[in-house]
Amino acid sequence: AYGSLFVGKADFPKNFFVNTGYQMFTAGITLALASLIFGEQWTAPNEWGQPVQLSMVLLIIFGSIVAFTSFDYLLKTVSPDKVATSTYVNPIIALILGWYILNEQITLQSVIAAAVLLTGVYFINTTKTTLTIPRFSGKIKKRKNP
Repeated sequence: AYGSLFVGKADFPKNFFVNTGYQMFTAGITLALASLIFGEQWTAPNEWGQPVQLSMVLLIIFGSIVAFTSFDYLLKTVSPDKVATSTYVNPIIALILGWYILNEQITLQSVIAAAVLLTGVYFINTTKTTLTIPRFSGKIKKRKNP
């Protein structure tokens, strides 16, 4: 959460792809070092099957580059509470794509969870109205919060 707030206000390169590249490169080096420290087993990509290789390419392009660049762009252009809603909507999109492309089953529990998430996103993105009643007057004022 702190990183998201920091990125929104930090003086990074204006090109979102360059900015994303710097952040992903730094994260990749950090994770590679951590995997060496903790003794993770490494395998070369040419040892993976073709479906795994294709899945990795799609995950790198759409799950990392496109998604992270979009997230970074949103951090620079809208408020952090609205950016956070994208992290709630993405799993619902993944659920629908899994059903449509891979014929995965959508359970009642998944539907209820998606409805709860979308309801929360709706309330975050709608304009809030507060009702204030001045202490010594009989007038009621309506005020819209951003």
